[in-house]
Amino acid sequence: MVAAIAIAAVAALSIDHATSWRLPVLALVGGGLGFVLFQATFGFAGSFRAALERRDFSGFRAQAIALALTSCVFFPLLAGGQLFGLPLSGFVTPIGVSFVVGAILFGVGMQIGGGCASGTLFGLGGGNARLLMTLAFFVLGSAVGAAHLGFWWALPAFQTGTSQDVLGWPLALAIHLMIFMAIIRLVPASRTDARALSWRSLFREPWPLAWGAIGLALLNILTMALVGRPWGETAGFTLWGSKLAAVVGFDPASWPYWQGNAGPLATSVFADATSVMDFAMIAGSAAAAGLSGRFAARSGGSGRAWLGAAVGGFLMGYGARLSDGCNIGAYFSALASGSLSGWVWIAAAFLGSALGLKLRGAFHLDR
Repeated sequence: MVAAIAIAAVAALSIDHATSWRLPVLALVGGGLGFVLFQATFGFAGSFRAALERRDFSGFRAQAIALALTSCVFFPLLAGGQLFGLPLSGFVTPIGVSFVVGAILFGVGMQIGGGCASGTLFGLGGGNARLLMTLAFFVLGSAVGAAHLGFWWALPAFQTGTSQDVLGWPLALAIHLMIFMAIIRLVPASRTDARALSWRSLFREPWPLAWGAIGLALLNILTMALVGRPWGETAGFTLWGSKLAAVVGFDPASWPYWQGNAGPLATSVFADATSVMDFAMIAGSAAAAGLSGRFAARSGGSGRAWLGAAVGGFLMGYGARLSDGCNIGAYFSALASGSLSGWVWIAAAFLGSALGLKLRGAFHLDR
């Protein structure tokens, strides 16, 4: 009940600051994303760890399902350029030193911080207090990264685009689907994927990863239809950190990240679509935890673990700004948009995750 009230409050606040009906609807979409992520325990950081430590790629199989479904809708929509008059754009980022370093730092951070960007939000909704530290330093790292982008953007980079730019969207989609279908076919499904569908299992029991993949795909498509771009998360964190920086005397409007787009700094965070969705995700995951009886308020580990949350959160925030996104914006939504950068991000994040796993023991994260 409390979580449902929280979702309603986010929607109401967004209505108060909205210039369109779309913003409060996005609050409901964000709540849905949090609900799906928690029910399926759809954590990207855990997928990297399972693959590296146990050669278990079932998490990536689920991501391939989500990517295949999302791409089938995104590719033709992006080729059209608009939907009912709303301009559409995907997430496409130049590949360069900044991008690769950012993805590596993010990979390290998500293995010692307690989760990736989406994992931090839905884990926090489930009662893990340590993720408050992760989120706080994620916000701080995002702001510091935004302030430093002038240096990083001056380093070499290639202006890459999408596979659609090279091949046309029908052939590009066919190749993407071949890759995703090969992963789905070759990687064994999670044991839970055979679970039968029922109303009780929807609300009271953990979901198979495949259900989570379908849910995330549908909600990402709905995000594109409502706001004109895919689901992203860390731009909201950067906005929060920048506003806090302004309160203590900095001038974030002069930072490279905000030059030419300083409007959000002068308005409420509840007028920002990404922030509204982020807030609602926490509430949506709390609703899922409450309905399933799996909400568990807990400290989240020792002092060393909390230090790891701070270090990991900062690295993820800083890395996300350098790579222009996280596991959602720079990987999931980028690949669903056909961006060539998405493939580079996942390779670099794998390297970072391997490094991060070696550091987990230092923060008592394997106990």
